[in-house]
Amino acid sequence: MSLILGIETSCDETGAAVFDTAAQKIVAHALFSQIELHKIYGGVVPEIASRSQLEKIDLIVQHALTQANCSINDIDALAVTNGPGLVGSLLVGLCFAKGIAWSLNKKIIGIDHLEGHIFSSLLLQDGSVNNTVPFPFISLSASGGHTMMHLVHGLGQYELIGQTLDDAAGEAFDKVAKVLGLGYPGGAAIERLAAAVGFQDFFAYPRTKTVANKIAFSFSGLKTAVLYDLVKRGAYDLTAGPNVAALTSELQQQVASSLLVCIGDIFAKQVKIAFKRYPQAKALTFAGGVACNNYLRAQLNDTCIRLGKKFIPTPPQFCTDNGAMIAFVGSYRAAQGLFSDLSVDVTR
Repeated sequence: MSLILGIETSCDETGAAVFDTAAQKIVAHALFSQIELHKIYGGVVPEIASRSQLEKIDLIVQHALTQANCSINDIDALAVTNGPGLVGSLLVGLCFAKGIAWSLNKKIIGIDHLEGHIFSSLLLQDGSVNNTVPFPFISLSASGGHTMMHLVHGLGQYELIGQTLDDAAGEAFDKVAKVLGLGYPGGAAIERLAAAVGFQDFFAYPRTKTVANKIAFSFSGLKTAVLYDLVKRGAYDLTAGPNVAALTSELQQQVASSLLVCIGDIFAKQVKIAFKRYPQAKALTFAGGVACNNYLRAQLNDTCIRLGKKFIPTPPQFCTDNGAMIAFVGSYRAAQGLFSDLSVDVTR
């Protein structure tokens, strides 16, 4: 194997990338984000997402091939996300890849989207593989759809050790941003407002309690606490929405800052529990869309320093859904001979 084409269409990003197994590097990375299409709805609309995938998939793949200075005939295998995600979006990428594999007699590999995120932290800023990441390590992966921890023993070898009991961290950002009138997506806006007041904890929102020494996350109660605190302050009406007169910029900043500090504390606590339970783990990696947050990166880095562990955050361009992480996972699965056949289907 030499060139692996990775295709990612699990939700609202259309991604394609080419991984050169000889150079051990991503040599092309193309991505189309649908954020502008979904902003007016305050979240991802599955029907719109799948239609956009249909419109963009061929263009994005061609863009990646052009960047890599190769043609589809030069590709040795196709790695494509087949779950979890939005069924309609997944089908676009999967059917596209299967069509190429069948027509050109190429090998195909169905890739778990979450495995892509777990191992995205092994990619450096320039797309090359970071061979200094020590195994075993603990992976914290967080986005709008999932928040979970894995103990990673090696390439493709990992076990789930904890996850959210209800909502994901990214969903908490988006929902609170909505009640603050900040629009969608909410993560970047929340961090920007929090930075303006120095990342202080003004309102001490509840850090949801979980079973002692159990690795688990919970953000549903946090979202509710923020909502009803704003209702009590007259800044939000459950029927009419944000009260612009009462929802001052100062209050927005204080709420955003308190929320971010709270989530940072929740992450840090669970990391401490994880390393206590798995002391053999040498490092913590941080992946998923939420891993773009610089405040959370800093908090987790400080936590790891105190614990004597290495902190390895995913480069920002590989945090959100992307074809590079799928191409990379496809590369080591191809090396292990773990190919799929044309009956590979969507998994949820």
